[in-house]
Amino acid sequence: MNKRAFLILSLLISGFLTAQDAGETDFSSPADLSSLEDTTRVVVKKKYITTGILMDEAPEIDGELSDAIWDKVDWGGDYIEFQPDENTDPSVQTRFKILYDAKNLYLAFRCYDPEPDKIERRLSRRDGFAGDWVEVNIDSYNDKRSAFSFSITAAGVKGDEFVSNNGNNWDSSWNPIWYTKTKIDSEGWTAEIRIPLSQLKFSDAPDQVWGLQSTRRFFREEERSLWQRKPIDQPGWVSEFGELHGLKNLEPQNQFEVQPYTVVRSSSYEAEEGNPFEDGSDMDLTAGLDAKIGITNDLTLDLTINPDFGQVEADPSAIALDGFQIFFREQRPFFVENKNIFELPVSPSIAGNTFGSDNVFYSRRIGRTPQGYPDLESGAYADVPDSTPILGAAKFSGKTRTGWSVGLLESLTARRIATIDSGGERRQEVVEPLTNYLAGRVQKDFNEGDTYVGTIVTATNREALPMSLDFLHTAAYSGGLDFKHQWNNRDWYVGGSMVWSHVLGSEEAILRTQESIAHLFQRVGASHVEVDPERTSLSGTGGNAQIGKVGNGHWRFESGGTWRSPELELNDIGFQRQADDIRHYTWVAYQSLKPDKTFRRVGINYNHWAVWDFGGYLNNIRFNTNSFQNWTNNWFTNIGFNYAPLQYSNFALRGGPRLRISPELSFWNGINTDSRKKLRFRVFHNGRKAADNSYWRYSIEAGFSYQPTNALQLSVFPSFTRNEDQLQFVDNLEVEGSPRYLNGTISQETFSMSLRLNYTINPNLTIQYWGQPFISNGLYSDFKTVTDPLADRFENRIRQYGPDEIALADEVYSVDENGDGQADFSFGNPDFSFVQFRSNLVVRWEYIPGSELFLVWSQDLTTSGDPGDPLLSGLESNIFGNAIPRNTILLKATYRFAF
Repeated sequence: MNKRAFLILSLLISGFLTAQDAGETDFSSPADLSSLEDTTRVVVKKKYITTGILMDEAPEIDGELSDAIWDKVDWGGDYIEFQPDENTDPSVQTRFKILYDAKNLYLAFRCYDPEPDKIERRLSRRDGFAGDWVEVNIDSYNDKRSAFSFSITAAGVKGDEFVSNNGNNWDSSWNPIWYTKTKIDSEGWTAEIRIPLSQLKFSDAPDQVWGLQSTRRFFREEERSLWQRKPIDQPGWVSEFGELHGLKNLEPQNQFEVQPYTVVRSSSYEAEEGNPFEDGSDMDLTAGLDAKIGITNDLTLDLTINPDFGQVEADPSAIALDGFQIFFREQRPFFVENKNIFELPVSPSIAGNTFGSDNVFYSRRIGRTPQGYPDLESGAYADVPDSTPILGAAKFSGKTRTGWSVGLLESLTARRIATIDSGGERRQEVVEPLTNYLAGRVQKDFNEGDTYVGTIVTATNREALPMSLDFLHTAAYSGGLDFKHQWNNRDWYVGGSMVWSHVLGSEEAILRTQESIAHLFQRVGASHVEVDPERTSLSGTGGNAQIGKVGNGHWRFESGGTWRSPELELNDIGFQRQADDIRHYTWVAYQSLKPDKTFRRVGINYNHWAVWDFGGYLNNIRFNTNSFQNWTNNWFTNIGFNYAPLQYSNFALRGGPRLRISPELSFWNGINTDSRKKLRFRVFHNGRKAADNSYWRYSIEAGFSYQPTNALQLSVFPSFTRNEDQLQFVDNLEVEGSPRYLNGTISQETFSMSLRLNYTINPNLTIQYWGQPFISNGLYSDFKTVTDPLADRFENRIRQYGPDEIALADEVYSVDENGDGQADFSFGNPDFSFVQFRSNLVVRWEYIPGSELFLVWSQDLTTSGDPGDPLLSGLESNIFGNAIPRNTILLKATYRFAF
C-alpha cells in the first residue's frame, strides 16, 4: 500500500479511532505511553531543538552521517507505533537530527533494523513510496492545517507532497528541488537530506517554532511509527504535530525558477483516400516556458506560456448510456499542483451518493476539445483540431502566516479554426472561440485552524461568437461560500457551502441549456420548470449543510442535506452532473480500535439517502450497509449492499415524463492480497438487479501486480461487464401529434484491460508503459414505448411492439402500429460496437534536479466493429487486424533555472 492510501485509510476510512479523552497527561517515555489503557487519548507535545551552522560547515549529503557537524545537536527519537497497534512500542526504532544554515535545512535519519539484508529497496518513480521509507512533515507556519512532506525510501527514491486541510489533501504534484542520499549498514539504513529554504514558506519572525512530524514505514511488518504520537481516533493530522524549536533569524528565501521546454512531435496514421488533410503523417516543433516566482515567501506566481501536456497519460476508455457526462481526473501538472486551493465541491460528504465530483472549478474545461464541428456537404472534408491550446496561464497561490489561503488563476485559450475542403475549394470555420477563464479562491483559518471560511468566484468569457457557435454561452459566472467549524478537540464539526451560477448567451444557447440532459425543463408533467425560448440568461443556486462526529471513540456519524436548483449551471468552468435535486443523507460507522487475532482493523457502516426534486416529488429512497476488513495477514476486503425500495427518474426519458424505476438490490465486494508481496492480486465485483427482473448488471475486475525485481513491476487488470436492461432509452418521437418514448431491451457486454509495465533504472531514470484495449457491444431488441410511466408493475408501463409490428431493413426499423401495412414511424438501428486501444510509453530522465527529458510514444486506435461479433473476437479483429492506429512520438526537453 502506498503512503497516500495508508493515510487515507488511517484518517478517513479507519476513522481516527480509540475512545474517551482523558485530557492532558505528561509521560516520560514511550514505555509509559504504551502502558495506558486503550481508551485513553493523550496529548504529549514533543519538542526538538535544532541549531544554526555556518554554510561552510554544512554536512556532505552522502548518506554516511559521518560529518562532525552533526554532533552539534542531539538525536530525536522514541518513535511510537501508529499502525497497526497504536500507542505501543514499534518493532524497530528511528532517530533523526536537524540542522540549518542561511540557505538550507539539513536532516539525518538513522533507521535501525536488526536484519539489514531484509530491508526492502524497491525502486519506483518519484512519489512511488515503495519498500522501506522514512518521512518528515514540516508545518513551517505552525498553522496546524498545512505542511510540506519529504519522504525518502531505502532505495533512494524521493517523495514530496504538499499537505493541506489538516491532512485530508496530499498533493504529490508538488515537486520541489531538494537533495538526498541513503546507505545500508550493519545497524539498518541511513538517510541525509538537504532542503533549500527557498522551497519552504515561513515567516520572518526572529525566533520561530515549526510543527514537526516524522513517520517510518517498517516494510516487513507493514508497520508505521511516529515521532509525535497521534491517537488513532484524534481527528486531523497536521494539528497533532510536535514542535521544532531553535530556528533563529531565518530569512525567507523568495523562490524564482524558470523552466523552458521544447518539443519535437511526429505522428503517423492511416491515410484516407481523397482526404487532403489525412495524408498519413504530421510533424511539428513547439516551445514554451514555465516559471515559478516567489512574490513573497508566502505567495507564488506560476506562469506558463504554450504549455505542453504530451507526456500525460491518456484518459481511460469509457462509454455512458445514460446521457450524462463522464468525470475524468485532472492529470496536467500545471493544474494539478495546488488544485486543492481552487476547489469548492458542491456537496462533499462521507456518506457519498451526493454527486461528489460536482465542483465549482473543474480545470479540465480549460484546453478542452473544440465544441463545434462544421456542417459538411457531400464529398467535403474537414481538418478539425483535436485540442485547444492554452496560449498562456498564470496562477497566483499560497498561504500566509496569518491563515489566508489565496488562489487566483487566469488562462487564455486559443481560437480554433477548422479548414473545409470541397473539391479543392477551401473555407474556414471557427470551432472554438478565444476564451478567457478566471478562478479566484480565498479561505481564512480561525481558532488555530479549527474553523475556516472561504469563497470562490469564477468567470468564463468568450469572444463574439459566429453563428456556427451560437449554442455556446457568451459568458458564465459562478461562485460560492464554504465553511467548517470543529470543536471538542476537533471531534465534532459543522460545515456547509452555498454556490451560485449565472450564464448568459443567445436565445439559442440558453434554450439549449434549458433542454440539456442536466436540466430538461421541457420534461412532461414537471410544472415547476418551464422552457422559455426567449431567455438570454439563467441563474441558479446549490449548497450543502452537514454535522458530524469523527473522533473520540468507536462511533462516528455524519448527517446533512444538499440541493441544486433547476437553473444551476456550472459546466462552463465547473463540473455538474444534474440539477433539480434535493437530498438528505446520513452515515453512521462503528470501527475497531485495536488489532486482534483476526483483524488489524475492521469496521461497519450504515447509510441512507432520500432524494426529491424541486417539484416536491420523492424520487429515491436508498439504504446501505457495508464493511471493510484489514486482516492480520494484511489482506483487505470489503463488502456492501444497497436496497432501493422506491425509485423514479426525471431523466430516463430525456424530456419525457417522470418514470418509475423498479426497486433494486445491489452489492459490491473487493479482495486485495498483501500489498507487500512480489505477486499480489485484486478482485472487485459489483452487481445490481431489479426486483421484477426488468434489469440487471454485473461487473468484475480481477488482476495481479508482479514485481520480480526491485526495478521491474508489471500489472494486468482485465474487467468485464454485462448489462441487461429492458428499458434502455432509444429516442423520443412524435407520431401524428402523439409522443412515443421509444425504448428497447439492451444486451451489452464490455471488456477492457489495463496493462502497466514500470522499469526503474534508477530513481531519476524510468520507463513506463500503459495500454488499454476496450470494446463495448450493444444489441437492442424488444422495442417498446412507455405508455404509463408511473404504473406499479413494469409490464403496465409499456407497450411492446410485436414481430408483426416492427421490421428491420437496411439498418432502419419501421413500425406499423395500427396494422394497416404502412409504417407509422421509423428509426435507425441503435446497435453499436465501440472499439478503442490507447497506450503510452514514456522514458523519463531527471538529469539534474528539476530538469527532465521525456521520450514518449503514444498510440490511439478508435473504430467501430460489428455488434454481432463475439466480444473478444471483435476486439482482436479490430485492434490486431488491418486497421492502422495513430502513432505519435515526441521528445520533450526541459531545463529548470533556479535563482
